[in-house]
Amino acid sequence: MKDTPNQKTKPKFASLRSLLIGFAAAIALATTATAQKFEGLALTPPMGWNSWNTFESNINEQLVLDTAEAMKANGLLDAGYEYIVIDDCWSMRERDADGNLVADPEKFPSGIKALADKLHAMGFKFGIYGDAGKTTCAGYPGSQGHEYQDARTFASWGVDYLKYDWCATGTRDAQEAYTTMRDALYAAGRPVVFSICEWGQNKPWLWAQDVGHLWRMSGDIYDCWDCEQEWSRGVKVILDRFHNLDPARAGYDGLGQFAGPGGWNDLDMLEVGNPGLTLAEARSHFTLWSILCSPLMAGNDMRSVTPEIVEILTNKDIIALNQDPDGVSGWRYRIEPGKYETFVKPLVGGDWAVVVLNTSDETQEVEVEWHRMDRAFSGRYEIRDLWAGKDLGDTDTNLKAKIGSHDVVALRLSKK
Repeated sequence: MKDTPNQKTKPKFASLRSLLIGFAAAIALATTATAQKFEGLALTPPMGWNSWNTFESNINEQLVLDTAEAMKANGLLDAGYEYIVIDDCWSMRERDADGNLVADPEKFPSGIKALADKLHAMGFKFGIYGDAGKTTCAGYPGSQGHEYQDARTFASWGVDYLKYDWCATGTRDAQEAYTTMRDALYAAGRPVVFSICEWGQNKPWLWAQDVGHLWRMSGDIYDCWDCEQEWSRGVKVILDRFHNLDPARAGYDGLGQFAGPGGWNDLDMLEVGNPGLTLAEARSHFTLWSILCSPLMAGNDMRSVTPEIVEILTNKDIIALNQDPDGVSGWRYRIEPGKYETFVKPLVGGDWAVVVLNTSDETQEVEVEWHRMDRAFSGRYEIRDLWAGKDLGDTDTNLKAKIGSHDVVALRLSKK
């Protein structure tokens, strides 16, 4: 007996349905297998501005646009500060009926996409804040359980940079949490610099190279030199933590061994220009963050920045140390307890950076004996003082200098 039309077509539809299900499963498996962070981003430490250090929750659309205008006018954009990042407190307290994140309409009346479009038109890239927990640190909606939905939202808004915090995460595993968001960002398809803000609690330097483009190694920075306030740390406290965190390779002083193009230790945002630091401390802070290859994310009020602070933030010779294409982090080479510390950093083409930091409360007379630095480099080099902008001879003669309290001398050595 011949098959009826229904008898003939039913198996075909069943086979087609099975084929489609299998195809979809294969795509999902392939997507999971190839998920990664976006390559080719942050080949040098990211530079930009973040709202938190000065403004905390007091952010709005006009402030961000005024900041961008100021950064164009004062030369920071031209100096490389390309990311404008809004931190916590930008959203509504609740998601919408479909579970989407929604910008606070009073703070951002034009919406986030419109803001991003304006910043892009001005020559900037746009960054936003999220959290791996149920809520952000300030109690706004976090992304736990909404990673793929939020990543698609960020992509639709034109986000270029995501700072992803670690509040309200409970017993969640950090590597799993950040890998999940990494995969979600990749699936959304828009290249995003992924900033892991996990505070160093789970040693991200050991696993984050394949997950994000930068990872915090301490609690929040505070605009003071050598102090701690609840969860915040001063500049020198973070600097010491960078060099004393149980490095995996014995005898190496610091976390720089774990960083390089595409993945950076984040010593947190800059406090340069904020009231708790002297001008000398701001200069030292900027110099040390630069040679340790930390991202340079300004955190001051750009609308009222002084010429002295602009001069620090736009010093092209210091920025060049941070943005050196070889991407080798500096390290602390020598300590004179209670007096000063010496740092070194190899640079492209065989040059070296040498930085001497006065750690005391008094002016110090310093002598750099070049022959005692032969464990780092040897030979004859010409010396350039990067803050004074002048040549200082060569390394055939020891360098003598007076350095004010908490101030710094930054030198570039070029092979003769």
